[in-house]
Amino acid sequence: MAPKIPTVFFKNGSPIPALGLGTWNSPPGQVTQAVKDAIDVGYRHIDCAHVYENEHEVGAGIAAKVAQGNVKREDLFITSKLWNTYHRPDLVMGALQATLRNLNLKYLDLYLIHWPVAYREGDELFPLRPDGKRVHFSDVDYIDTWPAMERLVEAGLVRNIGLSNFNVQQVQRVLDVARIPPATNQIECHPYLHQASLTEFCKRHDVTITAYSPLGSPARPWVKQDDPVLLEDAVVQRLAQKHSKTPAQILIRYQNQLGHVVIPKSVSWQRIASNADVFGFELDAADLQQLAGLERNGRICPESFSFGHPHHPFEAEFRKGRR
Repeated sequence: MAPKIPTVFFKNGSPIPALGLGTWNSPPGQVTQAVKDAIDVGYRHIDCAHVYENEHEVGAGIAAKVAQGNVKREDLFITSKLWNTYHRPDLVMGALQATLRNLNLKYLDLYLIHWPVAYREGDELFPLRPDGKRVHFSDVDYIDTWPAMERLVEAGLVRNIGLSNFNVQQVQRVLDVARIPPATNQIECHPYLHQASLTEFCKRHDVTITAYSPLGSPARPWVKQDDPVLLEDAVVQRLAQKHSKTPAQILIRYQNQLGHVVIPKSVSWQRIASNADVFGFELDAADLQQLAGLERNGRICPESFSFGHPHHPFEAEFRKGRR
């Protein structure tokens, strides 16, 4: 059994476990067991999204553990995300209800706008243009989506709302109109991509950072043979040896010590358990400095389908030729 997972508090006082199970890119047929294993190990936070197309499997895992009496629904923290084709305000409630049906839940603890970019409305997740490289855009502004997210809180269907993959200017635009400010901004964060100015801005405005791909997402579908592998980085390997931990444990602990909630993905019982066993040791100041020194602006989730969209969050950095 892993040590008890500590709690982080949003600005509004709501608790969120500092570590959760990510479910993006988890192979079909393995997600239900991964959720059951995670709950057995001590996880209480599961991160989902409509676009992952596996929320029914997550729901089956949750239902099994609740039925067995291992856990109550109110002990769990379940996150999902509004997909890009449902940004139009009149579609938000229906999108949430579809997610609740798939998860077999009556409410979510956290619901995020998955990306600031809106796609053409419809059931096709990626309404591709004829070139197959970009999607058809919608002109809905996420600023108009936000009040519909707030109404979900008022209806008691969602406890907290937030953002994902929003840049500094985009978070600010939401803060400027929000009656209910975003609780978190879920972003790619690991030693090759710290997004320091964004994380500092969010902290200044009491928007918690949730770090996805903390291990560098080595199994991402578009990985290239010559891409650097964060888990094999010499600095990470050295620190793992120093602390008698795995490279993954070093990277997860790093995010927690930065004050971030972290959601590593795995479907292996051994890794799920190991990933939670990160609260019994501390990285010292020199360790943190070495990991900070690995910055290379190495974004691995650029959302290239949306290049050219007026709300694409990272396009400016790609135009500068950064990678």
